[in-house]
This record gives sequence, C-alpha cells and structure tokens, in this order.
Amino acid sequence: MLSRPPLKSVLILCDIFPPAFGPRMGYLCKYLKINGWRPVVLTEKIDDDTFSFLNGFADATYVNFYTKRGLAGKIEWGWTFLRNILFDYKDKRMYREALKLVDNECFELVVCSTYRTFPLKAASWLAKTTKLPLVVDLRDIIEQYTGNEFITHRIPKFFGLERVIASSFRRKSLRVRNEVLRMSSCVTTVSPWHVSVLKAYNANTHLIYNGFDPEIFYPASIASEKFYITYTGRLLSTAMRNPDLLFQAVSRLAKENAISSETFQIRWFVDDKSREIIKSASAEYPEILDYMGFFGYVSADRIPAVLNESAILLILTNKSSADGPKGVMTTKFFESLAVGKPLLCVRGDEGSLEAVINKTRSGLSAHNADEVYAFLKEYYFRWKKSELYTDNADKDEIMKFSREVQTKQFIQLFETLIS
Repeated sequence: MLSRPPLKSVLILCDIFPPAFGPRMGYLCKYLKINGWRPVVLTEKIDDDTFSFLNGFADATYVNFYTKRGLAGKIEWGWTFLRNILFDYKDKRMYREALKLVDNECFELVVCSTYRTFPLKAASWLAKTTKLPLVVDLRDIIEQYTGNEFITHRIPKFFGLERVIASSFRRKSLRVRNEVLRMSSCVTTVSPWHVSVLKAYNANTHLIYNGFDPEIFYPASIASEKFYITYTGRLLSTAMRNPDLLFQAVSRLAKENAISSETFQIRWFVDDKSREIIKSASAEYPEILDYMGFFGYVSADRIPAVLNESAILLILTNKSSADGPKGVMTTKFFESLAVGKPLLCVRGDEGSLEAVINKTRSGLSAHNADEVYAFLKEYYFRWKKSELYTDNADKDEIMKFSREVQTKQFIQLFETLIS
C-alpha cells in the first residue's frame, strides 16, 4: 500500500482570524488543508463570530489581551496601547506563545499576516530563533489611508495631544514594519499599488489579491420585490469612501419622479458609526432619505444571498491621489464581483480597482454624477420591465480572484522558499 507523504506544516501568526473577521487567512487555511498542508495559527482573541463557518481548517491558539468591559475595558485598552508603544507588550506575549508551538512541532516556514504591524516583531523574532523562512503578508498598509483611519480606536482629544500620539504611533509602526520587511524571505500584498510601495523595502514582493471562495460566492437568481442597490461593509471616512456621486444621481432621479420609494431602495448593511457618516453625507439631499434603508451587519454566511437578491452592488471608494485612498481592494469587492451582478463603484479610484472592473467588464467605475444617473436609470427601467440581466462579464478573469487559485499562488511561494 502506498503511504501518503507527510503533511507540510506552516505556522501562521496573524492579528485576526476566524471566527472573527479574518477572511484572507481563514480561506488560505481552508485551501491549504485541501492541498495537503497543515496550517497552525497563533492570533489575538477577538470577540466576534462573523466567520465562524471557517472554524476547523487550522489548529488555532488565541491570545486574549483584553478581558474587561465598559470603562475598565477602555482603560485596559489605553494601558495596553501605551505598553505596546513603549515595550512591544503584545509582540512579546505572542513570541512566547509561538515558542511553545515550535517546541511541539516541526514547521517548514512562518507566515505573518497583518493589516498594520502587529504581530510582525513576534514573527521576525521567531524566524530568527528557528532559522525558518518568513513570509510577511500585508493586507493593508498605513500609506493607503487619507488620515488616521489605520488606528482602530479613536484617540480621545486632549489639547492636541491626540495628534502627537497618532503621529508617534504612525512613525513607530512604519519603522517596525520596514525593518521586518527587510529581513523577510518574501512579502505578499493585495494590489499593484501596494507592491510598488513595499518593493522599496523588499524586492521579493509578490501580488496576491484578496478574493472570493468559489464554493460560496457564485451567481444565483433570487427574486426580490424591490430594485435593491446594496452596500455591505463599513465607512471609516468619506475621504476614503465617498458616496456623494450616488446621492447626486438618486436625488436627480427622485426629483424627476423617475424612481419610486416603493420599488427602489439603497440598502446599507453597516455598523452604527458608518450609518452616521452616511446620514451626515446625505444630509444635503433630504429627498433621498425615503430611498435608503439601514440594516446592521449581516453574518458572513448570509452575504451571498444578500448580494444575489440585489439589482446593483455598490462599491465605495474615492479617487486615488496623494490625499485620497490608494490601492484599496477589499474582500467585499471580490465577493460582489463573483456573483455576477452589475457593480457601481463611486467615486472611481482611477487606479487598481477601476482597472479590474474594466478588465472584467463587471460594471461602472464612475467619475461623475451623470454617469451614475444614466447607469441607475437604465438598470431600473430594465428591472421594471422584468428584463433579465445579461451578465457579460469576463468569467475567466473573475476566476483569477478565486481563493483556491490564490492559495496555489501562496503554495508556490512556500515551496520555492523551503526547497
């Protein structure tokens, strides 16, 4: 009887992992396991079960840094934030936990995935101690943001001290990240713009986009009683994601009585903070309030149905520029791409995101309100006539963003490093 070759083990250190919102590493582990690898994960414990359906594809250890709630929780977060800046508190804890894992198992390499810097230092210390190759995967980088959106908790205002803290945190984060990048075996990241920035610190930088799971996201016909324009996700600021062109177009359609609130609705599946940003941004157009519906976050397993019952899927961004967002291509974008509904991207970034929309022929990356107006009017008119939507998108191009395909890209890099 032929024996199976032994599984190759990879140790993944990441800032977030399922059941919390961690699709990139969660799906990577799913398809690594299918392709004969054994993923072992060390991550921070986050109280969230958005991606609980991705549990079980990796042996995961969760480090709990925050145990308190209410005012005590805010104090604990501030104290941890301060210790992190001064003493690398969280990375040191992660490093100690990682040493326990490598004492019990033989790994081929170390992967560290983060949206900012944590736990890059822990991963670099571990790679140096074990002499294993280190792959750094950066899902987002500080340079892509328009301001301080990269800080997950708002720093309380205190006589301008908050600006000093944010600036200091930014400088330290970039310094730490760049030091680790220089000593890493290779770097992976999510857009051509990100690659262009990070190659300055590590020439062996590779593009592996975010994507979609083809077993979950695919076209399905779901009838709906309204013409739904759907957005799922969150807004950090209108500088990063600006819906104004959409509001202008809908306002014009409403004033012309070209749409009815009984059959036309923009659905926002967002958190409370995002809802307030949207309401504030739309205040100039009071006539569109009747055409909007606000809903809370929807669980990840419900997202495919929400997308498939929609008429148009909304992608929010802004023009890529020195003062605007750069290279932002979220998982939500690729999941929307996969279900075959027309995409409406406002304001078009004129960069990597727009290039993919145009190459896949999947929708409109709008530069002005007239384009949005014409796009919405055409599809709403066709929907009212019960005309079936003809999906003319390039399916072969879209499938290049499959999580299965992307995992094979990761495996090819891994094999090269360990050979």
